[in-house]
Amino acid sequence: MVNKQVFFIKLIHSTIFFIMVICLFYILYATIIRKYDWILLTAIVMILIDGASIALNRWRCPLTTLAEKRGAADGAITHMFKFFIVLYVIELVWLGISYFG
Repeated sequence: MVNKQVFFIKLIHSTIFFIMVICLFYILYATIIRKYDWILLTAIVMILIDGASIALNRWRCPLTTLAEKRGAADGAITHMFKFFIVLYVIELVWLGISYFG
């Protein structure tokens, strides 16, 4: 039963991660072509919510902690979070310059 729980948690974790990567790429795409729409706003808000959940959990994804409590040796699916923070900041600066500049 524990393995099924860990698998399900990691599946959800991977799905959320994949959605966040899509959001990051959409922000980059929208910035490059100067397309300012509700999808861009949604992508920005989703990244902010994800970042806030990690920040409020002492810079650790809540699903990682949950997977480890359920018996996973390592609940993390990726260690690329710092890279995505830098990418997100660069995208927002670029977006701000292209929108207001």
